[in-house]
Amino acid sequence: MRNDRIRAVRESRVLDADAVSAALDRLADEIIERTRDTPNHLALVGIRTRGVPIAKRIEERIAARTGRAPDFGVLDITLYRDDLTAIGEQPVVRRTDLSFNVDNAWIVLVDDVLYTGRTVRAAITALIDFGRPRMIELLVLVDRGLRELPVHADYVGAQLETTAEQTVRVHLSEEDGGDEVLLQE
Repeated sequence: MRNDRIRAVRESRVLDADAVSAALDRLADEIIERTRDTPNHLALVGIRTRGVPIAKRIEERIAARTGRAPDFGVLDITLYRDDLTAIGEQPVVRRTDLSFNVDNAWIVLVDDVLYTGRTVRAAITALIDFGRPRMIELLVLVDRGLRELPVHADYVGAQLETTAEQTVRVHLSEEDGGDEVLLQE
């Protein structure tokens, strides 16, 4: 008789819906402050999947505070990943939508979690295929550390100290029915 042990996943909520909203408010304010005097046009570019609704929410907050919405774009990095063969035989490639001129733009790339830095590297490579931005900055809702590449976020909603064995899950109402950040053991 085989005796398999089932490992229970423990998880704890590190941000609830109110904390996510407060972080997005603060991030929008930081972008407004940092880009206030730039002559370049500002664009928020969400990295699929959860970077897109985060970028959209921040775009709406900036528009409400300043009366002017930044450009908004969606970036699919599937074909730029360095682990493309590991994610499946037929990876799903979705639409990239950058309906503004990338040249000379101040672009804030937006993602949910910063971990190894490989997603950001792929996103920068993909973005540069569309033109030459004046500036590329990175905004993440959660920075969990443990980088493998020399990448840092310019705007961080929450900083978590994690181990490689832990997982950070971001749930957003647009994708998951509610807002929260979970740390899974």
